[in-house]
Amino acid sequence: MSHSADQWHGRGMRTSGLDLPLRIDRSDPRPLSVQLASGLRAAVTGGLLQPGDRLPASRALAGELGISRGTVTAAYEQLDGEGYLRSTQGGGTYISGSLAPSAATAPRRPAHEHPPARALLDLTPGQPDTRRLADSSWRRSWREASTESLHVTEPPAAGLSELRTEIAEHLRIARGLASRTEDLIVTAGTREGLTLLVQSMQLDSARPILVGMENPGYPSACAVLTQLGAEVLYLPVDDDGLMVDHLPTGNPCPQIIFTTPSHQYPLGGRLSVARRQALLRWARHHEAVIVEDDYDSEFRHTGMPLPAMAALDPATVVHLGTFSKILTPSLRAGYLVASPALISRMVAVRERMGNPVSIQTQLALTHHLASGGVRRHIARTRRDYRHRRELLIRTLAGCSSVSTRGLDGGLHAVLDLRVGTDVASLVSRAAEEGLLVADLAEYYFDGRPDPGVVLGYGGATDTELVRSLKILIDLIENP
Repeated sequence: MSHSADQWHGRGMRTSGLDLPLRIDRSDPRPLSVQLASGLRAAVTGGLLQPGDRLPASRALAGELGISRGTVTAAYEQLDGEGYLRSTQGGGTYISGSLAPSAATAPRRPAHEHPPARALLDLTPGQPDTRRLADSSWRRSWREASTESLHVTEPPAAGLSELRTEIAEHLRIARGLASRTEDLIVTAGTREGLTLLVQSMQLDSARPILVGMENPGYPSACAVLTQLGAEVLYLPVDDDGLMVDHLPTGNPCPQIIFTTPSHQYPLGGRLSVARRQALLRWARHHEAVIVEDDYDSEFRHTGMPLPAMAALDPATVVHLGTFSKILTPSLRAGYLVASPALISRMVAVRERMGNPVSIQTQLALTHHLASGGVRRHIARTRRDYRHRRELLIRTLAGCSSVSTRGLDGGLHAVLDLRVGTDVASLVSRAAEEGLLVADLAEYYFDGRPDPGVVLGYGGATDTELVRSLKILIDLIENP
């Protein structure tokens, strides 16, 4: 098939009943993938392609246009990153359903009506990207779970044995933690796991449990502890995590130390080997339990990850994990690894409360872990998050009013602002522009931090992230 210097494919692209012509100009210095992406993007913004429309398979479109399949794939991946498309393994490529209908096709609004509220760009921390989640492995896992769950009445108090075995294998490979099936209990996430632990330790305690909590730290965990009647002792952190030399040595001492050693939340520091060893020595001496919240440890962007603290001393450390960041928060599923004595006590507490994680969810997770789907999803999203991290760094590079922290791993960053910045006002003005971010002060339980903003970059598309950062930079530089 010959191509002129400026050719329109004669039949166009058949999509949802539309004949959509795409222009391939061989004399154009731009790569063919860029031209194709531009043509598809224009079709979306012009209303020729609508949310939910399915695009041809890359091989079919490549044959229609006389270009390589790799060129089509590159164009699709570019538009996927920008948020125009959503692709699923084996399920096709579609125009993203999250796009608003094109202005060209939207009905005109009467002049007297107020304009619609600005679309929200939510960069609050803790939101993973779920667009790649529903691949063939994910769908198959839920189909099989739907059938199998009909024959099971209620999951065991500790969780399905098969799921606990798969989680143990996942932790062995991903976190260097050698644990047995009987060392694990399935939880409904971090807060429920923490509840089980505190309630089990309170069984023999005549006074409230004293818990050491990082400051700044995880507000939801602190709220759970308070609701359980625990006393909370705030412990300082720096850029390297928990300041172990500030731990109390007199009575009373905390029975529990809650820490995020792999990626301190929210500042992002990583607890050094020396501090980990010092913390373990302190805990053994005072017969305390260390709760290791393994917050988004799978997403390390620079340097080699350190093994889980529980691998150093499984008798002293309780390892708390969740699938919220690596898969989706909507699962409400996680796990807790502890010594046999603590597991036994927590199972006793759970037997009175019932298991809050549905049998269908547990079966689906079992299949997804066993098939390698979780491991593949982590690998894919790790690349995506690393790319967005680099995009964030590049976009903020020219803003002298901002410096960044917490970017060695995870899905969020801390933006340190100029002294005197009214962060509450900044966050409020950003919300008026349709952008949601968090004030760093919200994570402090005691004391006042230097001005800063915490923003998540995991769930945003490339286009949304750049747009959001430009809005924020303008607000920072024009208070």
